[in-house]
Amino acid sequence: MCSNYLHLSSLMHESDFLIIGATKGHRETVGRVDHEISAIAILFNLSYGPMEYDNIFDNRHSDEIAAFLAVAKQGSFVAAGKLLNRHPTVLSKRIAAMEARLGVRLMERSTRHVRLTQVGLDMASRLQMAMAMISDAERQAASESADVRGILRLALPASMGRRWIAPILPEFMETYPAVKVVAEFDERFVDLIREGFDAAIRIGELADSRLVAKKLSTHRRILGAAPSYVKRRGHPAGPAELINHNCLRFSGFTSFPEWKLVRGEERHTCPVDGSLTTNDSDTLLAAAVSGTGIVGAGEWLMNQDISQGRLVRVLPDWELDSAGDISFVRPSAKYEAAPVSAFKSWIESRFRHGAPWDFPLR
Repeated sequence: MCSNYLHLSSLMHESDFLIIGATKGHRETVGRVDHEISAIAILFNLSYGPMEYDNIFDNRHSDEIAAFLAVAKQGSFVAAGKLLNRHPTVLSKRIAAMEARLGVRLMERSTRHVRLTQVGLDMASRLQMAMAMISDAERQAASESADVRGILRLALPASMGRRWIAPILPEFMETYPAVKVVAEFDERFVDLIREGFDAAIRIGELADSRLVAKKLSTHRRILGAAPSYVKRRGHPAGPAELINHNCLRFSGFTSFPEWKLVRGEERHTCPVDGSLTTNDSDTLLAAAVSGTGIVGAGEWLMNQDISQGRLVRVLPDWELDSAGDISFVRPSAKYEAAPVSAFKSWIESRFRHGAPWDFPLR
């Protein structure tokens, strides 16, 4: 989402924002876009946004608002879909849900044209004012971020870091241009103090008492398999049947001959075996997607492939136990320098409305 945000912000900087009215005479220029169009992209996946919007929009409805504004500007669902990189049918459903929730008709639809009702025009005008407020807040934040400078040494888990942190890291660097980021991606355990790192993102339980931690998200681990595997071998009816399946396991620092599954207060420990045990998450995922077996791994690794149909949930009522959290950590004895404090606040804002993998791109 970061790349879309930056691209749209620069591309649309001097564009006029046109609201398509109920008739040709109702077409009016509401104002200049500046960052407003990029704000539309932010609203579509609010959890990717660089700021806190709790007091402006309800996160549950942000995708509806983004769809409405994009269609209002573009005048068609097809053009709006290209702007937001979403299928027109998805946008149509979002706006229909918004109309049902509000109990009003916002748009008149035909096969070729979309026209706003008077209520829709009023709604678009008010939302445009909100976009201007967002732009003002961004400009204010940008002026304050110019004072933060220095080197930030980050240790990031390799697979999760590449998948979810690396794509949004340029946004942090643009927000804080005087901060030089040194980021290392590694699956191994990194001793922050001994190796001189300022901060890290950690997955799982934290055993080092020398670290100060801030929870970003719960680390939920689930089971999944490719549709081809399920078609060939079938769904296990319960945890006990996993012994009859090819279970692909993440080794980490030890090899797990069993999976501990939980469902509410219910616990079940089942022995598992399979053709692959590895400490590399991407290798594990690739094997599962190819139809090799059932994988037990974090949602952060699997949700994108589940949303796109390459994987399906197995035993969806159950989760793997003892997953811990996904946390921001730093050495407790170390003074929290301005770059560390800035990164902590920024990464917290990116997780505040949910983890990025809770809203995978379809």
